[in-house]
Amino acid sequence: MRGIMEQQSAFQINETDNVATALQECKPGKVQLLGDCTFPYIEAVTDIPLGHKIALRDISTGESIIKYGVVIGRSTGNIPKGSWVHLHVMESIYDQRSSHLDAVTGAPKDTQYI
Repeated sequence: MRGIMEQQSAFQINETDNVATALQECKPGKVQLLGDCTFPYIEAVTDIPLGHKIALRDISTGESIIKYGVVIGRSTGNIPKGSWVHLHVMESIYDQRSSHLDAVTGAPKDTQYI
């Protein structure tokens, strides 16, 4: 059993958010929610990298991704509750190039460096 300091956790910034931010790398299992949360725990169903988003509920294709209480992007596919939310399943509404970035590294896929 994990101790208090080792417990997986994520931070929900605003109660209207449909994503929270992982405070450490999270594995599938129970994740404690901190901040302005609507419930105390969520079950991660995928690995969530440190600093990345976890879906707090099912999010349908084309639905808004809400963080900070504001829309930050739109889903490009169905996102199950507890899943990793990143560029592989969403696009930014602020950065038109986000769809051209590698989902894991964030490196541009449409630019060649020589």
